[in-house]
Amino acid sequence: MASTGTWFESVAEAQRRARRRVPSSVYRALVAGAERGVTLADNVAAFGELGFVPRIATGLPPGRDLSTTVLGRRISMPVICSPVGVQAVHPDGEVAVARASAAAGTAMGLSSFASRPLADVVAANPQTFFQVYWLGTRERIAQILDRAREAGAAGLIVTLDWTFAHRRDWGSPPIPERYDLRAMRSLAPQAIARPRWLLDFLRSGGPPALAVPNLAAPGEPAPSFFGAYGEWIGTPLPSWSDIAWLRAQWDGPVLIKGVIHPEDARRAVDAGADAISVSNHGGNNLDGTPASIRALPAIADAVGGDVEVLLDGGVRRGSDVVKALALGARAVLIGRAYLWGMAANGEAGVQNVLEILRAGIDETLVGLGRASIHDIVRDDVIVPPGFTRGPGGAGSPAGADAAAALAAPPRLPGA
Repeated sequence: MASTGTWFESVAEAQRRARRRVPSSVYRALVAGAERGVTLADNVAAFGELGFVPRIATGLPPGRDLSTTVLGRRISMPVICSPVGVQAVHPDGEVAVARASAAAGTAMGLSSFASRPLADVVAANPQTFFQVYWLGTRERIAQILDRAREAGAAGLIVTLDWTFAHRRDWGSPPIPERYDLRAMRSLAPQAIARPRWLLDFLRSGGPPALAVPNLAAPGEPAPSFFGAYGEWIGTPLPSWSDIAWLRAQWDGPVLIKGVIHPEDARRAVDAGADAISVSNHGGNNLDGTPASIRALPAIADAVGGDVEVLLDGGVRRGSDVVKALALGARAVLIGRAYLWGMAANGEAGVQNVLEILRAGIDETLVGLGRASIHDIVRDDVIVPPGFTRGPGGAGSPAGADAAAALAAPPRLPGA
């Protein structure tokens, strides 16, 4: 079925429509990666290096089982919406993601830097995990966890893959500290150039909020984005004993996000994690880090029997999801993909992206002759020599797209 005015048939088409709909600085934030963008490009290119071994005449009955459980929650397919802060692509923001993911029968993560209160998001999707950083004192963190517990969070996502690397070789979009007259005058040409986006926000009451309500101290107003970010930057990095302390403060499931090294995966298990996410923060952390899918097999082998292993980074198709499952993931988290969907068509666009991935997973299962995602094995995927990356392991040249990123900044679609 070809794309229509209100429906798109691929994540790539969602990205193209997002670029046409939102202001240029908002779009640049959606595609940004650290420094040269090598990791950002490799996250996507690495999936293209993996192949499949299809089967024919398998006699599969109608209907495939795509459901699974993550952190004790039953979801209809192995895809979860990852926590992403500062969602300025649509006025409904995280609530739109919650409604869409609930309609799709899956879970989502809500960032500490989200623009909507956790309670509002949980009301739209009870399967919402709250994401936290190591921010402030232990007392401050305990207060944040208390608020998350009261709001009904289904679990915690503890994000550790961030080094405050702000450099982008092709430029970072400026984020105003507040929407004063000067900021509005500076951003007005971009907004006027995208009248549908501007009209959506005007109808909702004004420009995107720059406050972070889920980091408000008891009895205090919500801090500004930059105020909270400054507190985070000023907090000394945690140790594994700090992470074990944080785990002890929460009586529900905990996922530790940002694991690339197998030893860190084992330390996460020792700290009490119920799940880990193999992630390089979408290419926004330490540039030159391997694509998440390259690091996944060694980590799954190291701890897959002890905790649930998820993957975050570069997923654009349902076949990518199946490749991740074959190499040891229980499920994947998506970020840019659903944000492009929301930028293109709001809540319906997020649901559109989720249904694209669902259909792609199902079609791939048919091609492999598998009746369930739980029947997928590593032999279903062709892994070329040197594909995996890790300490002491074999390396390989990056994929063609990643190699191109070494030579020049990424060319944005439509540029």
